[in-house]
Amino acid sequence: MKKIFIIAVIFLGLVSSLFYFLMKEPETTFPKPKGYFRIDLPNHDYRSFSPVAPFSIPVSAFAKVEMLDKKQNPDSCRFNIYYPRLKARVHCTFLSVKNNIDQLVADAYTFASKHEMKASAIEREMIDFPERNVFGIQYRIEGEAASPLQLFLTDSTSKFLRCALYFETAPNPDSIAPVYQYIARDIQYLTENLTWKK
Repeated sequence: MKKIFIIAVIFLGLVSSLFYFLMKEPETTFPKPKGYFRIDLPNHDYRSFSPVAPFSIPVSAFAKVEMLDKKQNPDSCRFNIYYPRLKARVHCTFLSVKNNIDQLVADAYTFASKHEMKASAIEREMIDFPERNVFGIQYRIEGEAASPLQLFLTDSTSKFLRCALYFETAPNPDSIAPVYQYIARDIQYLTENLTWKK
């Protein structure tokens, strides 16, 4: 009888242990959040860029200017401000105004509004430097838009410059935020220091 009692106790102990482990709530494990590499950004330093077209702008010493037109023309000029390490380009187009300022402004608005489908918001900021005869609008496009920043600058009578920032990666605002802020500061400096030539 003692043997049966010992076997019953062992059997009950095993069954209850098995029952305990089967009914125990599993430990919840959470995956680590996705991280992004730290990007060491250089200090802001600028050099002057003066094409044949009638304007001069500061360009980051960290960037390269890529001329897109084989022959430079004072009436139109296309170039990129390329940040090789950051994999970003600011596409720039200069055009002479020939009684078509309304059309050029409308085109700049259309280019910015094409990103509305992916944007969570589009903020417009007026650019107004009457002492230098520089006017325009800057569009900050939030969300997963391909171009998070666009702008145009004009003297409102004869000169028009349009710029748009693009990254060579899929748009992910969290991962490109430090790079975006760095380049946005360069673009802000460009707008504050653009000069029209006669």
